[in-house]
Amino acid sequence: MAGKSSAARASIEVKAHILIIESRYYEAVADALLEGALEELKASGATYEKIVVPGALEIPQALGQAVAAGLIPADAVGSRYDGAIVLGCVIRGETAHYDIVCNNANHWLMDVAMGANVPLGNAILTVDTEAQALARATGGRLGKGGDAVRACLSLVQIARAFEEIDT
Repeated sequence: MAGKSSAARASIEVKAHILIIESRYYEAVADALLEGALEELKASGATYEKIVVPGALEIPQALGQAVAAGLIPADAVGSRYDGAIVLGCVIRGETAHYDIVCNNANHWLMDVAMGANVPLGNAILTVDTEAQALARATGGRLGKGGDAVRACLSLVQIARAFEEIDT
């Protein structure tokens, strides 16, 4: 975690209900990402619900379905979630499939998040080896799962601040 400031690691206390979309394609990596995310959510005082999808490509589809159902973003009528955290991992193989999955999953994810103004913390790891993935995923709150929570909650706070601005 070299180079991170202490401010980047500080918990953000905010009352929020967060949707976690998790791919468990690589179980050990998924466990570590989720552990860090849950530790940070608890430290921040936020609540959550979790859904599991088969792989990284399904993550943006699940977020899109939540948007279409009116469950997110927070300003949607009947909204249930203030933001979303995505957890997953793509490990490079011997074919171009890695590039396709990484590029499309992240592009579609940001397309949905930007189009619907969803505060999003992204912890879809894109790595060459499982060892690299575990190095990034482990560390509890200081791993990438915790980073995704802090990013999401920061964006929730920013969205709320913008809503309070008098025009």
